[in-house]
Amino acid sequence: MKREFRLRRSTDFKRVRRSGKSYAHPLLVLIVLASTDPGVRVGVAAGRSVGSAVERNRAKRRLRACMDGLLPRLTPGWDIILLARKPIVSAKFDSIQSAVSELFNRAGLLITQDGVHGTSQ
Repeated sequence: MKREFRLRRSTDFKRVRRSGKSYAHPLLVLIVLASTDPGVRVGVAAGRSVGSAVERNRAKRRLRACMDGLLPRLTPGWDIILLARKPIVSAKFDSIQSAVSELFNRAGLLITQDGVHGTSQ
């Protein structure tokens, strides 16, 4: 994921976590908050409950790799956080990709092939 699409400051993470809407899945949690910035910024995090430093870094790399394919299909103007959960360590990459897509679709941020946004609950 390119640096321009990343959420980097701890104040931005805190703002999104405090005021954003969250969508949960057994593998990860998606938190979204509307932004005044015209683009999409994504932050990825994995707490100590996920595992050792090696497991946490691997989980974050896999989530960033999932985002590479989805960034062009996301609605602009959002700050997004992806939080890894413990089961992501043993999950296959395909299941992580489908979980990420499912959460973005539930949040209504994924633009489908015909230009329509996903369903929002």
